Amino acid sequence: MFIKKRLFQWEITFIIIIFAAILLLIGVNSATAQYWQALPPYNLLWPLWSPALSPPDPVTGVPTPLVSALTIGTILPAQPALLWDPSYTLPYLLYNIPRAYGGGMTYFDPYFGLNPWPPSYLLDPVTGSPDPITLPSGFAALSPTSLLDTSVYYANLLYISQYPYLGLGVLNPITSLLTPGEIWGLTPLI
Repeated sequence: MFIKKRLFQWEITFIIIIFAAILLLIGVNSATAQYWQALPPYNLLWPLWSPALSPPDPVTGVPTPLVSALTIGTILPAQPALLWDPSYTLPYLLYNIPRAYGGGMTYFDPYFGLNPWPPSYLLDPVTGSPDPITLPSGFAALSPTSLLDTSVYYANLLYISQYPYLGLGVLNPITSLLTPGEIWGLTPLI
């Protein structure tokens, strides 16, 4: 009877240790989860949770943003890119302006359509130089924003209608733009 009681105590102790280790691993991973990275010069947040915009590094597996900074001349390898100012509900959707239309970048505003990048509040009113926002502490662990599917489709259609040609008569195809599912990393149903 003493041996059975001793074995039972060891089993309970072992189960508690395993359970504590699992909770510790979950806690450490969730505490260090990084969903966003601030990009210079404006300090807006780039989504590390999006495989299309931050593919995993082949060696480390750590998500790496497609761009290291966002200036007027940045060329986005995938569009629309997504940027977030945590003081706003919706993220910005960024697009390259084709060279045939002057180049640069534009962003989608659900109220005013496509506008030249950057928004005026990100610029110093006197010098016109970048005026970075102040981010809240723990910004990297903020949850991914709610991305309204219709706003991505609407923004993509508006972009194609405003910039139909890439130059030299080459049409700008809607298929070259990311869908909400691709931004979120979802595979197609078909």
